[in-house]
Amino acid sequence: MQSINFVLLWHMHQPDYRNYETGEFMLPWVYLHAIKDYTDMVSHLEAHPSMKAVVNFVPVLLDQLEDYAAQFAQGRIRDPLLRLLATPDLERVSTCDRLRVFDSCFRSNHVTMMQPYPAYKHLHDMHETLRGRGEAELAYLSGQYLADLLVWYHLAWTGESVRRNNETVVQLMTQGGGFSYADRTQLLNLIGELIQGLIPRYRKLAESGQIELSTTPHYHPLAPLLIDFSSARDSMPGENLPMEAAYPGGRSRVAFHLESAIESHVGRFGIRPAGVWPAEGAVSTPFLEILAEHNCQWSASGEGVLANSLRQSYADQPLPERRRYLYRPYRIQGRADGVTCFFRDEKLSDMIGFEYAKWFGRDAAEHLVHSLEDIGRNAPPGENPVVSVILDGENAWEYYPYNGYYFLNDLYEILEHHASIRCTTYRDYIASMEHNEAVVLPVLAAGSWVYGTFSTWIGDRDKNHAWDLLCAAKHSYDLVVQSGRLTDEEKAKAERQLASCESSDWFWWLGDYNPPYVVSSFDQLFRDNLANLYCLLKLPVPVTVLEPINQGSENLDSGRPESGGTMRRAS
Repeated sequence: MQSINFVLLWHMHQPDYRNYETGEFMLPWVYLHAIKDYTDMVSHLEAHPSMKAVVNFVPVLLDQLEDYAAQFAQGRIRDPLLRLLATPDLERVSTCDRLRVFDSCFRSNHVTMMQPYPAYKHLHDMHETLRGRGEAELAYLSGQYLADLLVWYHLAWTGESVRRNNETVVQLMTQGGGFSYADRTQLLNLIGELIQGLIPRYRKLAESGQIELSTTPHYHPLAPLLIDFSSARDSMPGENLPMEAAYPGGRSRVAFHLESAIESHVGRFGIRPAGVWPAEGAVSTPFLEILAEHNCQWSASGEGVLANSLRQSYADQPLPERRRYLYRPYRIQGRADGVTCFFRDEKLSDMIGFEYAKWFGRDAAEHLVHSLEDIGRNAPPGENPVVSVILDGENAWEYYPYNGYYFLNDLYEILEHHASIRCTTYRDYIASMEHNEAVVLPVLAAGSWVYGTFSTWIGDRDKNHAWDLLCAAKHSYDLVVQSGRLTDEEKAKAERQLASCESSDWFWWLGDYNPPYVVSSFDQLFRDNLANLYCLLKLPVPVTVLEPINQGSENLDSGRPESGGTMRRAS
């Protein structure tokens, strides 16, 4: 069997949940994923020191992790749910805070994160009995109930590596209920310790050479669309577009996000990132040219983008078998030639994201390894295949038993000792690559890792309306900044707020294929960001910004990864 190079890239991202006007975190997903997924993922790598991988951190996620670490260090918590966990007397909390606990503390996959814990499920059953009864729901569920619910929610969101090794978690899970303020304080302190230790742990692995840390433009913008809305028509020629012909000054905004990301990476990890995983794997030739101008060595995208590009590059030829084009490095003709491009194996990536959660961990790990072996066996003679598996590093594990512990442990163990699968990183692969080994791609069809298109972010009425709102805000921003009415400090605050408004996540969540409670949260967050931007510009907030954009759909199966909305299949 021919040996292969295998690059596993875990993409770590959460959008900015902070309200810059109040300083409050509006949603808890950064710290919850920190204590569950980012903690488990680094623990698995530490336990398997011969396993190599690429870990991609979006700077806005690191900003928020550092913000939480500072909150714990200063003893001033600005996350409402964490603040409730730390509240001494829960009998005296406001009606709004009681409802917040009820609304927040059942948000998880109940099959894997509630049903295994009878005490937690009992709390849920009690709430369901009283739900919708108005005053009864508030009156009958005591402060002790709130304490138990808050503790169990955070225990359910604790990583498997922590559960197996931390005495506080073992003691609280064994206790089961009747949690005191001292118990809650212990749990709160543990959460702080886990968050404060995360970035140093990943940095240590990077310094040892075990992992490569890569980055994404700072606030996770959909770069090709910021540069040119019409790039959406590369893969969907008839796509409807926003009223504006282009996002104002989009190319310079993408350069700003990239430069800020590089600066952030150097400051945190002491080294310039070799490569960039673009937000949503979204690429276009103008975007790769910006990467080349900033001396980025590599980028990556989805298999669908490569297939569309080959069809456009060689329109008179049928697309060959995927094994004959997918497992190679590419370079794009022209000014982007200095960036080596890789394209992920959609089937294997989606198996981890959507299918292996239903398998026994060992079976899933062996199936993935056998699939890699088959790629080696079927490689064209003389080829040196490089296989890319790229997916979210946090969102799949909620659907796995034990947060994916057995799958990841067994997979890393097998790969560490495999004779013909060489786990590597893109930086190391490029360093060992012959210069002429990359295949020249005449045309790059703009697209993303979802369907090979931009349909998740643009095209339907509500998504286009959101872009129109953002374009209008950017025009106002440009006019006010050019007028010189803002001080340097005011200008910096407005630019940071604008950058948050440019995140791809707001457009991702608009759509009838997402659950309504999530859609409403992100719809509100997007419009709050726009409203804050207008306030920072000292302008009245337009009425259109105050009106909801989208409602989502009720008809979704919450037990399926696709229905949670955080992940999309590639095709």
